[in-house]
Amino acid sequence: MDSPQRPQEGSNDIETMDGVWRELERNRSDLFEDKEPGMREPLLRKRTLNTTSQIAIVGANVCPIESLDYEIVENDLFKQDWRSRKKVQIFQYIVLKWTLALLIGLSTGLVGFFNNLAVENIAGFKLLLTSNLMLEHRYITAFFAYGGCNLILATAAAAICAYIAPAAAGSGIPEVKAYLNGVDAYSILAPSTLFVKIFGSIGGVSAGFVLGKEGPMVHTGACIANLLGQGGSHKYHLTWTWLRYFKNDRDRRDLITCGAAAGVAAAFRAPVGGVLFALEEAASWWRSALLWRTFFTTAVVAVVLRGFIEFCRSGRCGLFGQGGLIMFDLSSTITAYSTPDLIAILVLGVIGGVFGGLFNYLLDRILRAYSIINERGAPFKILLTITISILTSCCSYGLPWLAKCTPCPADVMEQCPTIGRSGNFKNFQCPPGHYNDLASLFLNTNDDAIRNLFSGGTENEFHMSTLFIFFTAIYCLGLVTYGIAVPSGLFIPVILAGATYGRIVGTLLGPISDLDPGLFALLGAASFLGGTMRMTVSVCVILLELTNDLLMLPLVMLVLLISKTVADSFNKGVYDQIVTMKGLPYMEAHAEPYMRNLVAGDVVIGPLISFSGVEKVANIVHALRLTGHNGFPVVDEPPLSDAPELVGLVLRSHLLILLKGKRFMKERVKAGAGEMLQRFGAFDFAKAGSGKGLKFEDLDILDEEMEMYVDLHPITNTSPYTVVETMSLAKAAVLFRALGLRHLCVVPKTPGRPPIVGVLTRHDFMPEHIVGLFPHLNHHK
Repeated sequence: MDSPQRPQEGSNDIETMDGVWRELERNRSDLFEDKEPGMREPLLRKRTLNTTSQIAIVGANVCPIESLDYEIVENDLFKQDWRSRKKVQIFQYIVLKWTLALLIGLSTGLVGFFNNLAVENIAGFKLLLTSNLMLEHRYITAFFAYGGCNLILATAAAAICAYIAPAAAGSGIPEVKAYLNGVDAYSILAPSTLFVKIFGSIGGVSAGFVLGKEGPMVHTGACIANLLGQGGSHKYHLTWTWLRYFKNDRDRRDLITCGAAAGVAAAFRAPVGGVLFALEEAASWWRSALLWRTFFTTAVVAVVLRGFIEFCRSGRCGLFGQGGLIMFDLSSTITAYSTPDLIAILVLGVIGGVFGGLFNYLLDRILRAYSIINERGAPFKILLTITISILTSCCSYGLPWLAKCTPCPADVMEQCPTIGRSGNFKNFQCPPGHYNDLASLFLNTNDDAIRNLFSGGTENEFHMSTLFIFFTAIYCLGLVTYGIAVPSGLFIPVILAGATYGRIVGTLLGPISDLDPGLFALLGAASFLGGTMRMTVSVCVILLELTNDLLMLPLVMLVLLISKTVADSFNKGVYDQIVTMKGLPYMEAHAEPYMRNLVAGDVVIGPLISFSGVEKVANIVHALRLTGHNGFPVVDEPPLSDAPELVGLVLRSHLLILLKGKRFMKERVKAGAGEMLQRFGAFDFAKAGSGKGLKFEDLDILDEEMEMYVDLHPITNTSPYTVVETMSLAKAAVLFRALGLRHLCVVPKTPGRPPIVGVLTRHDFMPEHIVGLFPHLNHHK
C-alpha cells in the first residue's frame, strides 16, 4: 500500500538526498528482516513501517495489497485527450458501459444456473444412491457411499482452492467489500479465482457441507465484471483493445458493483434484493447513474434464470427440478396477525440478536485458530477440510438414527415416505408408511431442507426434539465449516439455523399465536440474518422475493430491526469482523472520535521523497528502487520558478512508463507538453489490469542515461486534493473516504516553509497506525 511521507528541508540538495537514501536503505533492510516472522503470525497485523506493500489475508493466503485510486489525474495528457474527444467517442463510451452491464448480467446468470444445475445433479445422485442402499437395508454400505462421495467432492474442492487460487476460500464478500472500498490485491478478482470459485463452490455444496453458494456467487459476479472490464487477460491471450476506456479504477469499481449485485440476484432470484445488497453492504460509493446500471444488470440475471427454469420444467435438466434455484413460495399462507403475534416477534428478534452476536464471537475465535493451521501450507488446508467433511457426514447420517419413526399424515398431498432425492418425508430406516423427520432435514440438499422448514400446514411434521438436534448441529457445523479452504457462504447456514429455532418458537408459542410454523421459520431466518450480518433493507427484500409473501413485510421489518439492535450491543457484523481479522485496511464512512483530537500533520511520518519538475533520471530510479511509494510530490524551485511551489503529484506507474520511453534531456530545462504529446498518448498511461502493469525490474537504464534529465510536468496531476496541516484528522478521514482518494497532500499553514508537509494515505487513517504513534489514545478508542 502507499506510504506516509514527511519532508526534510532542502529535499533537492545532494547531501540531504544522500541522507534520505541511506535512511530508506536501513528501513528497507529492517522490513525484509522482519517480514518472515510476521508472515507466521496467526492473523497478520499491519506493519507500522510502510516503505513497501502492506500485507493482508485474502481468502486463505497472505497477499500484498495496494490502494485503488478513484481520483482523476488531471495532467496535460488527460486534458489534451478530453479536448480531442468527439461526440462519437463519448457515445461509444456510454454504449460500452451499458453493453458491459448486459454481459455481466448474462454471464452471471449463466454461471448461477450452471452452479445450481451441477449441485442438484451431483448431490441428487449421491442422495439417490444412499436412499436406494438404505431401502435394501444395507446401512453400513449406504454410510460409506454417502461419506465417500462427500469426501471425494470435499477433497477435490479443497485441492483446487489450496493449490490454484487460495483467494477463492470463504465467501469472498469481505474481499469484494474491501475492493469496493479501495483495497486491491492481485488475486482477489483474478481469472484463476473465478475458476476455483465456480467449481470449488459446486464441490463444497455437493459435498454436504453446511455452507451456501450465495456468498461465492457475489464474488463470482465481481470476478466476471473485473474480467470483462479490463479487456480480458493478457496472460491467457484474451484481450479487447476497444475496452481501453475502462482502464481506470473508477469505471472498474462501477462494473464490479454491478457484478456483486448480479451475484446476489443469481443466487436468490432476487433482482431488487441484489441492488439493495450492493448499496447497503458492498459498495462504499454510490450515485444514481450506478443505481440504474445495477438494476439493469440484475434484471438481465432474472430474465436469464427464468428462461432456463422454464426450459428445465420439461425434465431435460436431469435431477434439477424442485430444488436448485431456491424459491420458497409462502404466498398461499394466510397471514393475519394480532397483538399476541407481535409478542412472539419480539421474542424472535431478541433470540436472533443474541444467537447472532454469539455466532460472530465464536466464528472470530474459530477463524483465528484455523489461520494457524492454514498458514502451514496447502496439505494442512486439505487435511482440515477432510476432517470437517468426515464430521459432517457422521452428523448427517448418524443423528437421524436418534429420531423416532413417525406415521405418515393421512391427509398429506405428496408421496409419503418420499422415494428419491427430495421431499418432506424421508424413509431412512423406518418401516413402510412411516418417515424420519430428522433425515428429511439432514439427508437433503440445504435448499430442500429450508423448503421443508418453510413449508406451511405442517405443524406436527417435525418433533420438538428433532428441531433442537438439528439446530444444535447446524449452528455448530456452520461455525466450524466456514474457515476451511473451500468457497463457502454464510447465508444458507444462517437461514437454516434461524428457520429451525423459528419453528421451535412457533411451536412453543402456538397457544397464543395464530401464525403458521412455516411463517415462524421465515421470521426466525430473518432474525438470525439480522443478528449475524446486520443488514436490514436488503435482507428484508431478499426474503420477500424468496418467499413471494408481501403480507409478511411489516413482521420481517420488525424482527430485523430488533435483532440488529440487540446484536449491535455485542459486536460488529460478521463481514466487518472478517475484514478486520484479515488485516484489510477498510475505511468506515465515519471517523473515530479520537481523531478529532489530532490534526493531519500529526500522523504523516517518514522522509518525504519529492521531485523537481525537471528531475535527474538517477534520482527517480533510486526513489523507485528504494521505496514502495505510489505517489510523489513534484516541487518547482528556482530557476524553474520564482519561489518553491507545489506543482502537483506524479504517480509511480506514470514514472515507470516515462522512464521506459526514455525521452531524456541532457540539460535541465522544461521540454513542454508538445514533445510529450507527440511521443505518448493518454491511454499509454492508463492503468493496466491486475498484474499487467510495468514493474521497476522491466526498466533498462544505461549509466550515461542516469545523468540525464526528464521533464515531469506533462504527467503531473496539477490539481491534487490538499488539506492544511492543522485540519482535524477526523475531517481529513471523511474527505479521504468520500472522494475515494489514494493520496491526500498536506500543505503548511504558515509561509516560508517547504510547500508540502507530507502525503496522507489510507495507512495513516488506520487505528493501529495512529495508536502506534500515540499510545495514550488506546484508552479512548
